[in-house]
Amino acid sequence: MVTGTRADVALRAAEAGADLATESFRGELAVETKSQKIDVVTQADRDAQTRVTEVLREGFPGEPIIGEEDETRNSVPDDGPAWIIDPIDGTTNFVRGIQVWTTSVAATVDGGPVAGATVCPSLGDTFVLDSGNAFRNGERISVSDRTDPEAFVVVPTLWWSFDRREEYAAACRGIVERFGDMRRFGSAQFELALCASGAVDAVVTSVRGHPWDTIVGVGLIEAAGGTVTDIHGDPWRHDSQGVVASNGAAHDVVLEAARLPETVVR
Repeated sequence: MVTGTRADVALRAAEAGADLATESFRGELAVETKSQKIDVVTQADRDAQTRVTEVLREGFPGEPIIGEEDETRNSVPDDGPAWIIDPIDGTTNFVRGIQVWTTSVAATVDGGPVAGATVCPSLGDTFVLDSGNAFRNGERISVSDRTDPEAFVVVPTLWWSFDRREEYAAACRGIVERFGDMRRFGSAQFELALCASGAVDAVVTSVRGHPWDTIVGVGLIEAAGGTVTDIHGDPWRHDSQGVVASNGAAHDVVLEAARLPETVVR
């Protein structure tokens, strides 16, 4: 039995997961590593995902759920509905007591975002995608209206592994040579939400992102009037190579910077 719209349920689930994770924030944590020394997971991640899943199953029983901490990860279906969970996006921040982390829940239909929520409990911000509109704390948001790249603040997001650090350096060089300033926050969903709200002007990576790191944020930016493509300039999908998101005013310049890491591996 459906109980609420997809946006309602996404928000309810994200808030429930964030509340549970907050109980462990800045407490004693058992930290495990995954694929890299800086790629960490805690019991709080797993517990928050379980709580989010419970709320989603209450709201939309029987629909597929894909979470970052699933032992068997499924791909986002290109047909029909699905839910995508990142219980703690920014776990490295979380374990170090840094307040920039989120719980994010996306609702997709035929592979694309239709609703979602990104809750930033330690910062007091909640971003919601609902009916083609983007909101922060209940107020409509929009991307920035800046047009001069030299006034842009741009974020290199996601992470390049140790064997790809030359690409990471190239990405940073592409940003500092073209734009006014650079920021990095350690939570892709938060960074994308900042772009949707106009706080930063672009977010870029040449890395193929996981859907739980990107889908809600991409939906927010598009709903807020921005542009999101892959590194080739084609429309972004959950399985695209790279994420290039901007306010749309100088997307060609943003794309140019995002493509620079490709020159390192050719």
